[in-house]
Amino acid sequence: MIEKLYDAVTGAGRNGAPKDRAEPLNGAIHVTSLSLTKIADGLINPKLVLAWLLQSVGAPGALIGLLVPVREAGALLPQLVLARWVEASARRKWFWVAGSLVQGAAAFGIAATAFFLDGNKAGWAIVGCLAVLSLGRASCSISQKDALARTIPKTRRGSITGIAGSVASLGILGFGIILAFGIIPLTVANIAGAVAVAGAAWFTGALIFSALRERADTPEKAESRVFSAFVAPFFDDAQLRRFVLARSLLTATALAPPFIVMLSAATEENRLGHLGPLVLASGAASIVSAYFWGRLSDSSSRKTLITAGALGSLTFAATGLADLMNAGIFGSGFYGMAASAGAIFFAQITHEGVRAGRKLHLTDMAGDENRARYTALSNSLIGLVLLLGGGLGSLADAAGPAWTLIALAGMCACAVPAGALLKEVQKGD
Repeated sequence: MIEKLYDAVTGAGRNGAPKDRAEPLNGAIHVTSLSLTKIADGLINPKLVLAWLLQSVGAPGALIGLLVPVREAGALLPQLVLARWVEASARRKWFWVAGSLVQGAAAFGIAATAFFLDGNKAGWAIVGCLAVLSLGRASCSISQKDALARTIPKTRRGSITGIAGSVASLGILGFGIILAFGIIPLTVANIAGAVAVAGAAWFTGALIFSALRERADTPEKAESRVFSAFVAPFFDDAQLRRFVLARSLLTATALAPPFIVMLSAATEENRLGHLGPLVLASGAASIVSAYFWGRLSDSSSRKTLITAGALGSLTFAATGLADLMNAGIFGSGFYGMAASAGAIFFAQITHEGVRAGRKLHLTDMAGDENRARYTALSNSLIGLVLLLGGGLGSLADAAGPAWTLIALAGMCACAVPAGALLKEVQKGD
């Protein structure tokens, strides 16, 4: 039964039986574990959920502004150090298991803080727990691509991550529906409870992933794990440099959503009840696009990145220009909550494409012997880019969120020719 379902989802049946008899079971483990942890990510979304939580417990605005940089940069910058430990291990799955356990524990800490503290104490405690969570996320990120590549062959990996994204999105969509329609009152206690559910999901995902049947490889020699060896690929591999360039430009899709929300706040009171529609829009976008992007990436991750860049450029430019045009004609932008949620819907579709394409491109571009260091190096560099992206807030203050979105549209447009310079890495075994 598992093998037939696996063949149907990945298309393996069209190419004969899986090469490894453990492959369908490993596929099920990947889908289940990734679905649980992706649901947890949605329940603890720092751009929406944690920002609302800090505002509700009376934390200062400066701490709310730290949430996204702490989570994103904290998950990416440590990876050059972690990569050396990962390459010294015979099996990569244990780093993913450990990272999920750390994230689960940190989520429970955030939930407890929201229940028992308020004001500055709550704010600093939640940001501190988020910093710990980001370290666990770093461990998962650096090891997941290797674990996937060691257990699932090319042309099937994108389907695995895509179906996990769609399954998880159903859970996040349900969360958005509950909030949007007031099925459960939007209170600090209830949101803290949702964060605790995220912690339980990470713990369960870790338990399931520990059963992954991953082959044991001989660790790299110590002399190959010196720091300079991890930095060298950026100077030696032109394709890696091009990938980092394209991915840096496509960080626009991660940075854009807060500025879309700002357009709504400019013309309509930013009520706390608006959390539900935004989560709903984001979850719906993931449902309709995650599996599609995964299958397209199995065929060509290069084309996925190019397509996502073009779509992002159109989405952000249209959103920003529409607001400017309406402001010029009517004296104010037209973006209420419904239009803002619609823009976020299309922005999330674009971001799903970037995530699917860049993850699979790096997984298939690198070999088993250097995948961990390629992942660590590129992620650390992107962490620096995201920290620099914090300066976009100053641009929004000076020129407005519409012009900021147009600038982000320009970044996505530049990512299209950058992506065209990449090789087709899905060809061959």
